[in-house]
Amino acid sequence: MPVRIYKPARNAMQSGKGKTGFWILEHEATAPRTADPLMGWTSSADTRQQLKLTFDTKEEAIAYAEREGLAYTVMPEVPAGKVIRKSYSDNFKFGRTDNWTH
Repeated sequence: MPVRIYKPARNAMQSGKGKTGFWILEHEATAPRTADPLMGWTSSADTRQQLKLTFDTKEEAIAYAEREGLAYTVMPEVPAGKVIRKSYSDNFKFGRTDNWTH
């Protein structure tokens, strides 16, 4: 059973870094998804792809995969973007080089 170990990236819709401080071990799909003929919903016979395990460190996730005899792939960590501190009062600061417009 191949598994993938990765650290999730920051949510693009929000500025916070919540749910990014851990590593995820996720099983890769071994069976293709099929459409249900009656309702049209997608389903699969492989229930392991629904499972996501979280670990505090990459080493813990690798140790778990080796202990369980799982073939694993470690995805590179996504670098965090540079945080630019902004203040509303800087819009009205004396000596501002740009013109302030509405």
